Amino acid sequence: MVHKPSVPKDLDHPRRLWARATALGMLATAGLEGDDYRLAAGRLRCDSQGGSYWWRMSLHGAGRAVFCGQDADGSHGHLRRVPVDFLAGGPGWLPWRDLRAEQDDCALGYVYWWHDGAWARAPYPDDLVDDGLGLSAAWVGDDAELVLLLSEAAEAAEAAEAGAQVSGALVAFLDRAEEATVDGAAVRALLGAFTPTEPPKPQAVESALDFAARAALTPGGVPRRGRAAHTG
Repeated sequence: MVHKPSVPKDLDHPRRLWARATALGMLATAGLEGDDYRLAAGRLRCDSQGGSYWWRMSLHGAGRAVFCGQDADGSHGHLRRVPVDFLAGGPGWLPWRDLRAEQDDCALGYVYWWHDGAWARAPYPDDLVDDGLGLSAAWVGDDAELVLLLSEAAEAAEAAEAGAQVSGALVAFLDRAEEATVDGAAVRALLGAFTPTEPPKPQAVESALDFAARAALTPGGVPRRGRAAHTG
């Protein structure tokens, strides 16, 4: 469970975090996740369909990553009389131009960076109520939150049995994604868990596998720019 406001220990290792984030984006290409995702080279952004939150994860070479975003209801730091400086203490390799522009536009609610083997963030005032990480991306800390999110979606779309199948298939897929060994069979197994009464459509598998390759989840996959993925 993510603290309010969040703390660095709330976030999992970047490899697992990237696996979860890109799994969501991949499912969107197959019409199984409702938010909008845009994948670039080592960078994934999610915008909720209703505009209530956004988050972005980016990789910056070995041992470096950034996770940032904002939630319309949960982020309070940018609304203070003296806004929180979310970039205070950040290392020199941060994408400063983008982050400064977002901070100037009051578009940030939290910024975390993985540096020297640990997550860190700027200091928060003692009376800050929340930064919105838990509301926008509760799954940053463990697989269980992502399983819960997607199992509920599967049950709404199919039946209660689908939720249980998604749990096992998702964790198995995340293990493969973290090790960059995703293949067509892994994609079909995950997509099939959402529709247990019929196999996933070949076009959905093809689109999802292409996304996985562009996100470097497959053997020999190379992070590269791609089109947006969304449903609706």
